[in-house]
Amino acid sequence: MMPQLPEDIIDRLNQMESRLKALSTAVNTRPALNQVAGGQFTVLRTNTDQSTSPVLLMGGSDPKVTRPVIRIFDGYSHEIFADDILTGGLARPWLQMLPPTDQNQVRWPQTTSGTFTMIAQSFNPMWQPRMRLTMYTRASSGATGQVKVLVDGTQFGPTVTAGTTYDFTGALPGAIQTNFSKTVAVEIHAMATGGTVYAQPVMMHGMQT
Repeated sequence: MMPQLPEDIIDRLNQMESRLKALSTAVNTRPALNQVAGGQFTVLRTNTDQSTSPVLLMGGSDPKVTRPVIRIFDGYSHEIFADDILTGGLARPWLQMLPPTDQNQVRWPQTTSGTFTMIAQSFNPMWQPRMRLTMYTRASSGATGQVKVLVDGTQFGPTVTAGTTYDFTGALPGAIQTNFSKTVAVEIHAMATGGTVYAQPVMMHGMQT
């Protein structure tokens, strides 16, 4: 004997089918979650006093802007990252740029040593896995020599003959996962025969993989 079914079972099945169709339509037609289409998308943090403050903001209402701005805030509501909504690129943070350097080689870091010796050094936090370093090198009249770069004691790039330009991009020693924000020492070493060897960095910046 067939089990007895509620008299309205057909109506219930029809209603369920209609709801499933409506749900499927909503899923397939809603905006993609990786897009901001008008308005503003904000991620808030709840503070210890139960107030809220922004962590991430995407969007904007400026009529001059055709793309959404991206802004990231620290725990004190300071804007620590923002893109330039008018031209592209970064608005914040302001990144340090190398100042103009002396072009008179007699005032550059230099050595008369016949063995490699450190003539310049700087310390920098490691924010990116690679670095580009460009440096002019010179030798006094009649002299020869070589110049190289060490990062935390490991040679970075080639050893160049004094008088040529050192220009190298490569991976920094150590994994970025374990060395992120660690301070690394960048050193210029040079040696000379029969005179003086000079070196002057003119560009240095981090790069992505």
